[in-house]
Amino acid sequence: MKKIFVLTGEPSGDKLASKVIRELKKVNPRIEYLSVGGENLKALDIRSIYDLKEITYLGFTKVISNIFKINKKINETVKAIIDFNPDILFTVDSPDFTLRVAERVKKQNKKIKTIHYVAPQVWVWRENRVKKIKGFIDHILLLFSFEKYYFDKENVSNEFVGHPLLDDTSESKIDINQIFEKNKALISVFPGSRISEIDTLMPILLNFIELMNNNYQDFIYIFHSTKQHYQLIQNHIKSKDIKNYEIISDEKIKSHTLKKSVFAVAKSGTVSLEICKSKIPSIILYKMNLINYIIVKTLVKVKFANIINIAANEEIIPELLQSKCNAKNIFETVNYFINNPNKMKEQINKSQQILDKLKTTSPSAVTASKILIKYL
Repeated sequence: MKKIFVLTGEPSGDKLASKVIRELKKVNPRIEYLSVGGENLKALDIRSIYDLKEITYLGFTKVISNIFKINKKINETVKAIIDFNPDILFTVDSPDFTLRVAERVKKQNKKIKTIHYVAPQVWVWRENRVKKIKGFIDHILLLFSFEKYYFDKENVSNEFVGHPLLDDTSESKIDINQIFEKNKALISVFPGSRISEIDTLMPILLNFIELMNNNYQDFIYIFHSTKQHYQLIQNHIKSKDIKNYEIISDEKIKSHTLKKSVFAVAKSGTVSLEICKSKIPSIILYKMNLINYIIVKTLVKVKFANIINIAANEEIIPELLQSKCNAKNIFETVNYFINNPNKMKEQINKSQQILDKLKTTSPSAVTASKILIKYL
């Protein structure tokens, strides 16, 4: 029986990996799996060697302060992979963790094929990583076509598989009118997938909602959450006297809720692609501590944080980062768009033009699963 070890480092990677493995199981149900994963891989009956939360760290300062714990986890993970002796080590995103594990695994057992899904953002910073990756990754799966240039240049085996958030998918119909109060418009809020992001952004977002409630009475704010962070978000909201909100963790309901929203306020990240695909106008936010920001600022080569803006080389989606990420600025920006429907339509039209350039004809997970099959 063939064996695959699936290595993820955070909830978004767990979700991406599960889509690929679900497709793989359709083609070959007789593969044995082991993982470092979360609730999505668990739903496929794939055991994780430990809780994903144990290695979900954010920011340079936290990595430094937890360096011994992280190294211990890397060593533990490498040992588990070597003992499992898989045909393929399938690493997904979180390069600072997953690629460090892959490098050590390859040194100990060159027969294990290493395939990485979601390339490190070498087009943003640290392009020299490509040369290093070449030494221990057998094949890399790219989400964006413009990434090929960087890996082709160094003769790294790669394939553009597209971004799963841009796949054309048919969804079952759900009547969300039974869930939310009628005659209320929805604003979707994405406070992040990591504890530190949520703790940083939730107080700002709640102050923004208070400002909105002082000016509007016809909005409900829908917080998009994982099941893991549902209670954390609830605890933040309890600190304020806010009644017009819901927290949604069910993936199907989240998707339908987003499409019924009139606007979205989101932490910077890949969720912006999903928002744009749903043709919902939005703004993005991000805030980190000053030391992290200074480090990132000195290393980053691109002008924008949002992938749509990067691909377009212009700020289509407003970015409120660092000092600009405050309740007053968020309110003023959202208020401006709500009162200027033409601006919302213009943003949607421009973002659709960029998305068309990023799409593929075949679903990302299907293409990725076919490549894994080739290496078995």
